[in-house]
Amino acid sequence: MADKIAVGVLGATGMVGQRYIKLLENHPFFKVTYVAASPRSAGQVYKDVVASKWLIGEDIPADVADLVIQDANDAKAAIGKCKFVFSALELPKKEDIKNLEEAYAAEGIPVVSNASANRWTEDVPMLIPEINFAHLDVIAEQKKHHGWDKGFIAVKPNCSLQTYMMPIHALIQAGYEVKKMVVTTLQATSGAGYPGVPSFDMIDNIVPFIGGEEEKTEKECLKILGTVKNGKIENAALPVVSSTCTRVPVIDGHTACVSLEFGDKKPSMEEIKKIWAAYKSVPQELNLPSSPEHPIVYREEENRPQPRRDRETGKGMACVVGRLRPCNVFDIKFVALSHNTKRGAAMGGILNAELLKVKGFFDNL
Repeated sequence: MADKIAVGVLGATGMVGQRYIKLLENHPFFKVTYVAASPRSAGQVYKDVVASKWLIGEDIPADVADLVIQDANDAKAAIGKCKFVFSALELPKKEDIKNLEEAYAAEGIPVVSNASANRWTEDVPMLIPEINFAHLDVIAEQKKHHGWDKGFIAVKPNCSLQTYMMPIHALIQAGYEVKKMVVTTLQATSGAGYPGVPSFDMIDNIVPFIGGEEEKTEKECLKILGTVKNGKIENAALPVVSSTCTRVPVIDGHTACVSLEFGDKKPSMEEIKKIWAAYKSVPQELNLPSSPEHPIVYREEENRPQPRRDRETGKGMACVVGRLRPCNVFDIKFVALSHNTKRGAAMGGILNAELLKVKGFFDNL
């Protein structure tokens, strides 16, 4: 423990909070010492509250089971008990989450968030570490803007974006402008949290609408691909995105069918595969514990990727791509898959924290 950073989990009793707690068990950098949830759970022992609704499929970690749950609304209660917090907060109003995360940062407790409330705050980095690690530069301005000494906020994007953003970034990084994208997502039921979508709606069915998902798909990618200018993140102008987001009867693993139109310069199919195979970035260079060795894995089989077969690739942190082929409307199309409750949620947040730790953002806590 002496060499590990004490961390807290806000929203610790929910599905994402549980995933954080399980993934952080025996983590080389971090140790959970603080759990917080709603006022109705506060004051109770963690294992007693979650025993009947533990969803991860393994035992509750022993070093967390006996922790007493604190009220997540009381940021001051975390002082001295943890150095930073993972936010898996779920509240009816996003503004309440935004204010609460800022309250923790104001108390000198950095927030690594899975929530969406601060994704569009212009001085808050929305990280996929392989793509926009340079957005960490905006944190200094964020702290200055709020007058925060040690606290700050960093967030991860919507879970479905993890499914296809790295393959697109790899092509842009290789010099191929992506002008337009049409994407249809087939999103797992776990993305709706617990208890999630009623079984009568999902069995033998597909739901062709998920509230807010299409707006996130069409806008968040532009912030991720943007640049830090004048103390804030300036969104990229391209690609123009059209999306359709659906819910399908799969437990874990978001799939996306993607069509791309390039600018004047167009890669061949074989060149695209080579670009994807060679793609590595800062998490791999730093050998971060949660980073996949190969962020993009291409499957040649005509019927892959599939959620049940491919979602655990690279510890559940890789983007698995297949069915690359010419598109009769645009230039290319492909199918991509990622694990929505690992890369798309808690493990993606942990990877963000690992990057922050190695880059020195927790040194003076």
